[in-house]
Amino acid sequence: MNKIIERIKSNEVLISDGAWGTFLQQKGLQPGECPESWNITHRDEVLSIAQSYVDAGSNMIETNSFGGNRFKLEHYGLADKVYEINKAAAEISRHAAGKEIYVLGSIGPTGKFLIMGEVTEEELTLAFREQAVALEAGGANAIIIETFTDLDEAKCAIRAAKENTSLEVICTMTFEKTVDGEFRSMMGVSPSDMAKELTLAGADIIGANCGNGMEGMIGITKEIRSVDPHIPILIHANAGAPVYNDGVTTFPETPEFMAGLVHDLIREGANIIGGCCGTTPQHITKIAAAAKS
Repeated sequence: MNKIIERIKSNEVLISDGAWGTFLQQKGLQPGECPESWNITHRDEVLSIAQSYVDAGSNMIETNSFGGNRFKLEHYGLADKVYEINKAAAEISRHAAGKEIYVLGSIGPTGKFLIMGEVTEEELTLAFREQAVALEAGGANAIIIETFTDLDEAKCAIRAAKENTSLEVICTMTFEKTVDGEFRSMMGVSPSDMAKELTLAGADIIGANCGNGMEGMIGITKEIRSVDPHIPILIHANAGAPVYNDGVTTFPETPEFMAGLVHDLIREGANIIGGCCGTTPQHITKIAAAAKS
């Protein structure tokens, strides 16, 4: 397969997948249960999620490994299963993807804060290295470091993947709009800060996921492009802000609504478009159709 960035250089807009966490909950994942353990205990259910996004028209699908680092897994007594769980995650998505679809090995934040002295950069880098190596062994084509809010933690993950695998590295951060109308991560990082710092850190593709619906992502993409006209951008928008009602969480943006903003997102410079929380295979089908048009 060609590298993802080679496809982008040919002016192709690529389609990623949608939500995994909310999908796992629909499949029966219980509160307090480890999502990544399902790669071992409920392989067919995880495979069915991956397959649903392939069928929806995704050019790339992620792995069920977002919280598969040693710090998150130790809460479930699974810290000694990092390699097994992550390798299985990649193997499952690889099975669904076949030879034509890219597999993105998902790496999320550890939940530990460097600024609080809870962990060192060396410990973070080691944890991310364990994941990245296992994901490559399972058949991932790229590593996607996603939903980060702290630049230093993101840089540790980028370094771990770049130095210990041969894979392309994607890194996305999560931003919310402030009362002043600016986008910032929880740690105060702006999209333009991210673009400068993560490109220098070696990320091949950068972008944003979660935290915003499609409209917010248009502004974030525009800001990234204002400081870097060339870096490939991946956007995974939520299906709007979550709505809580009688203990049930729903997301208001329909497939048609999100697809209706795809042209604006592409105009501002997005190269890869998919979904995050609340998005479904139906959302991806509509987004793919809009991008092709």
